[in-house]
Amino acid sequence: MRSRPGVVLSFVFLFVLALAAIWPHLFSATDPNAADIQSTLSPPSGQHWFGTDQNGRDIYARVVTGVRLSLLIGVTASALALIAGSAIGVLAAQGGRVLNTVVNRLLDIFLSIPGLLLVLLVIAVLGPGVRNSIIGLALVTTPGYARVVRGEVIRIRGAAYLEAAKALGWSRPQIVLRHLVPNALGPVLVLATIGIGAAISIGSSLSFLGLGPQAPTAEWGAMLSSSRDYFTVAWWPAIFPGLAITATVLAITVAGQFLQLRVEGRSQA
Repeated sequence: MRSRPGVVLSFVFLFVLALAAIWPHLFSATDPNAADIQSTLSPPSGQHWFGTDQNGRDIYARVVTGVRLSLLIGVTASALALIAGSAIGVLAAQGGRVLNTVVNRLLDIFLSIPGLLLVLLVIAVLGPGVRNSIIGLALVTTPGYARVVRGEVIRIRGAAYLEAAKALGWSRPQIVLRHLVPNALGPVLVLATIGIGAAISIGSSLSFLGLGPQAPTAEWGAMLSSSRDYFTVAWWPAIFPGLAITATVLAITVAGQFLQLRVEGRSQA
């Protein structure tokens, strides 16, 4: 960690984001939806650190407030996908050759469809909003987790400790729940960490298209969308939400890759 300042900086940044998501008032006491027409599109200053938007709202307060919603979408979608993907992966690997083949072909079909297109299809059916965005993102990312869990279960199901559990008279559900699933989920949990960043990125894209949280909710993608018509006269309403998305996804990716290297190093040891 000490020899990798980028990793340390990523974990520190994620810690700050977690604080901002739980206690946003620690970083800003300004109402993110308070409009001031006299301060419309004011540049960054001591009073408004990130400037104001086209409605005179403080951009810094809105960026801070948007942390909670962006993390909520990313973490919840990844958690749902992890649970569903793990169940499908274990069922496919342990359910026999026919079920394994059928599930594997279905996963191939879903993985061949572009993720954003599939999310748009789900939202077109369910409608826009935070809940439907989470459902769409979870459905899109579930096949990837299912494929990884299936591979891990197939890899370890012949391990010596599983054979020992069988010799001790353990039932199949006990072996699956107490040995197979915990050992198969290790690499997947690391993958889910990186998946949170991808979910945040896609969720922001949906908000940019007007399919995520609706106005006047402070959300980074929606802030980018509402500021695009004013970029030629004011750059700050678009730059700071964009930097927030980029920095968050980058920090999550760096932290996830570091954890992946740690897990792989321990498994090889």
